[in-house]
Amino acid sequence: MDNLVFSLNATVPIFLMMVLGLFFNKIGWMDEEFANKMNKFVFRIPLPVLLFGDLAVVDIKEAWDTKFVIFCFIITLISITIAIGISCLLKDRNIQGEFIQAAYRSSAALLGIAFIQNIYGNSGQAPLMIIGSVPLYNIMAVVVLSFFKPGQNGMDKALLKKTLTGIITNPIIIGIAAGLLWSALKLPMPVILHKAVSSIGGVATPMGLMAMGATFDIKKAFGKIKPTVIAAFIKLVGFVAVFMPLAVVIGFRREKLIAILVMLGSATTVSSYVMAKNMGHEGVVSSSVVMLTTMCSAFTLTGWLFIMKCFGLV
Repeated sequence: MDNLVFSLNATVPIFLMMVLGLFFNKIGWMDEEFANKMNKFVFRIPLPVLLFGDLAVVDIKEAWDTKFVIFCFIITLISITIAIGISCLLKDRNIQGEFIQAAYRSSAALLGIAFIQNIYGNSGQAPLMIIGSVPLYNIMAVVVLSFFKPGQNGMDKALLKKTLTGIITNPIIIGIAAGLLWSALKLPMPVILHKAVSSIGGVATPMGLMAMGATFDIKKAFGKIKPTVIAAFIKLVGFVAVFMPLAVVIGFRREKLIAILVMLGSATTVSSYVMAKNMGHEGVVSSSVVMLTTMCSAFTLTGWLFIMKCFGLV
């Protein structure tokens, strides 16, 4: 019972914030336009500041783990390869690109950090997991959506170049890099600056989760039910079941194991829908998987966390 209570305490508050955003949307306090602007604001300011603040005050030499970063990169690459292989079984080739992206691309930054923060009180090993996986997420999303674009053969090289530039200027990557540099140089953190960073970073999780909840539309989750369910199952269950035992065997525990769980089994990121639409895809599969995984991850993440807690891994 204690393990179940621990798991529920870690996951339920996160999804209650999303439900609150959905409620605010229904009563007219937070429309989709406002939620989208709030989501962009969280991505550009509070979330990078949160990551900077958590990294700047730790001993980076002690916190850095090359094995962990490489593991996240390799597992992400293998996950993408598996998603591509499974997509070849789809009858409708027009949705292949969307299916691949939706099946592997996690909401690692927002939901991941919220999840880890709720358990440990800080972002833990999330920044290292983000370094290992998120740049690869973005690069491969462009490659996949370009290559499998309906009615197009080959890749949009200009778009790929633009995305690479976007990754370098990504606010989250900049926040992580700034935090790593601050820590490596052993710069002091004045009380005034520390309080300001804590205050700004503190709004990232509640604002981001409410914005995500406000844009949730359950009707879209059933747009293309069969590929949606398959992609959602791969995203929330399949990859975790395959790769989590490997992470345990290698020796990862506690914060690192939670970060890997987030990388493998959290909901598909909302930006996958935005990118698919902007790159000439219909977007129905992307939005459906985002909605379904967001709704179901409350149960699957709780279940995975409960299992790991029972085995004394977290």
